Amino acid sequence: MKLLLTGGAGYIGSHVAALAEREGHSVTIVDDLSTGIANRIPRPVVDINLASTESVERLSRLMRETEFDAVIHLAARKQVGQSVEIPEQYFLDNIGGLANLLLAMREHDVKKLVFSSSAATYGMPTLDLVDEDYPGVPINPYGQTKLAGEWMVKNAAAWGLRGVNLRYFNVAGSESKKLADTAELNLIPIAIAQLKRGEQPIVFGTDYPTPDGSCIRDYVHVEDLAKAHLMAVGYLDRPVQEFATFNVGTGQGASVLEVLEELREASGIEFEEVLADRRPGDPPRLVANTNRIEKMLGFKASFGLKEIVKSAWDAAN
Repeated sequence: MKLLLTGGAGYIGSHVAALAEREGHSVTIVDDLSTGIANRIPRPVVDINLASTESVERLSRLMRETEFDAVIHLAARKQVGQSVEIPEQYFLDNIGGLANLLLAMREHDVKKLVFSSSAATYGMPTLDLVDEDYPGVPINPYGQTKLAGEWMVKNAAAWGLRGVNLRYFNVAGSESKKLADTAELNLIPIAIAQLKRGEQPIVFGTDYPTPDGSCIRDYVHVEDLAKAHLMAVGYLDRPVQEFATFNVGTGQGASVLEVLEELREASGIEFEEVLADRRPGDPPRLVANTNRIEKMLGFKASFGLKEIVKSAWDAAN
């Protein structure tokens, strides 16, 4: 199968590319390397800023040269805090980039798309396990761009697009040092970086209505997430797609303090976390209901929290 992978030099994208190639697929990677790292990929990367005015023409040329079977779209800005500071840039890049990609796909009759969405589309859910039908109300521009992206994928069905939206929960871990998550954006890489600098990890809020008072999240290994993307491409080969949106998680929650306990074990470092006030907008609990993806795609996460944290620590050291 011939796949076009946008954002393929990023942390998640490079894992998707590595798995796709191991499974025998041909992968062409588009990445402007604004956050991606070229040496993660053992071949040249096609440098295209999807939000730029010339991107449709350049993507069209690429699609003329190669008849792609499907597109996996991961290229996007993804920092929640930054999205609050510069929302216009997030709407331009995340929504504009997807619009340009869809225009090129429409022109060249490429009709299968796996879209990288996010649990941020749910906002502040009140369910213990959040399912895909929950009426999400994103509370930051990043989540808003992801929800708008899902609408765009749905609307493109008018010209024949078959699309799948994968709503990621907290992605962590690594297959190797080369593919490690080098961005300090989520709890596990942030805490690892703090320990490597000789600092103590910070816990924001210990008075939530959870068993130990810290926030609970669903952590999914990046290798499992990569597997979900390729399973989603296979799902698009079916004559009918009953659902277009799937949670990707484990269905199991872990608190911040539980994650840090696993990090103590993986690192061998006895540290004392710093307790700080809550951050605005953090839901007490955000855990995926994974029934739909298990039933429809046959996906079930292979790695638990211990393997996720250990692989992240090993990759960073």
